[in-house]
Amino acid sequence: MLHAIVMAGGSGTRFWPASRAALPKQLLPLAGDRTLLEDTAARLDGLVPAERIMVVTSARLLEAARRQLPQVPESGLVGEPCKRDTAPCIGLAALLVSRHDPDATMAVMPSDHVIRPSESFQAAIRQAAALVEARPGRLVTFGIRPTYPAEGFGYIQQGEPLTVGPGTAAAHTVARFREKPPASVAREYLAAGTYLWNAGIFVWKAKTILAALAERQPEMLERLARIAAAWDTPRRDHVFAAEFAAIKGISIDYAVLEHATDVAVIEAPFTWDDLGGWSAVARQRGADEHGNTIVGRHLGIDSTGTIVHAGDGHLVVTMGLANMLVVHTPDATLVAERTHEEAVRKVVAELETRGWNEYL
Repeated sequence: MLHAIVMAGGSGTRFWPASRAALPKQLLPLAGDRTLLEDTAARLDGLVPAERIMVVTSARLLEAARRQLPQVPESGLVGEPCKRDTAPCIGLAALLVSRHDPDATMAVMPSDHVIRPSESFQAAIRQAAALVEARPGRLVTFGIRPTYPAEGFGYIQQGEPLTVGPGTAAAHTVARFREKPPASVAREYLAAGTYLWNAGIFVWKAKTILAALAERQPEMLERLARIAAAWDTPRRDHVFAAEFAAIKGISIDYAVLEHATDVAVIEAPFTWDDLGGWSAVARQRGADEHGNTIVGRHLGIDSTGTIVHAGDGHLVVTMGLANMLVVHTPDATLVAERTHEEAVRKVVAELETRGWNEYL
């Protein structure tokens, strides 16, 4: 059966000060009326029943996730005691779903992407599941056709074309995974036409990814297996905290995918935005006749190309601003040129250095 694994443990530091440790970007309505987590779960409606959805997040975010996703049963909410990247997250999820469904197929996805329309996303997941059923040892990932020479994404080089099962999206073997490139290399990738952005969405058999982790990350898998063995016992929390903290964090790309020999990539037939910074809010919400994107109450005078994000009931007035970013929360306000939005994460690092943890 198909199971959905939603990875919801990110911190979203580039969306500070709206995104905080206790309420990161996936729990915020950045792209519309629903939060990104709510939108991710809604995208699964009709594809996977709620009892086969597992949300893996930080332990401190469990209650917030529970409030936002009341349809997901308690057994489907997993709170990691510390952050250890995607490979331990996925490995534990594979062990947990395998307890009741040894032949489970996993669709693994982040919680902070904007994907539309849902129908195209579901069709692509079904196509990926068909690729896996045809070759149960296969790992399937999704790629996005590049629209500009992005330096902030990993790339996937397409190999030979594949045809199997339902779905009309182009599918290929993966020739090679490429790291985030410098601008000159990104331009070469774009011109070549055979490279896709790595979307970080995967489909595979739980037993396949566990076998790969056993080969590439045996110590990690041993610790995860101890956690799974204690899952329904009174020792669960103690074992989870001790064993998970002892794991060295690593992404699933580095741990498995870049070493695997049977990997396929489907070119996404849906629109995709990973919401990497505040300009993504402008892309998703659009702009007024002056090029301003406004969330909240705003009075703009001679202001153009500016993003304003304000809390409920707070009025932000801008005068003579051009291409600026203004984000107001009850205890912190960010004012920056939009060209500096990638540096917002440096603010969080500086706050940590100064010990101003109340603003994190």
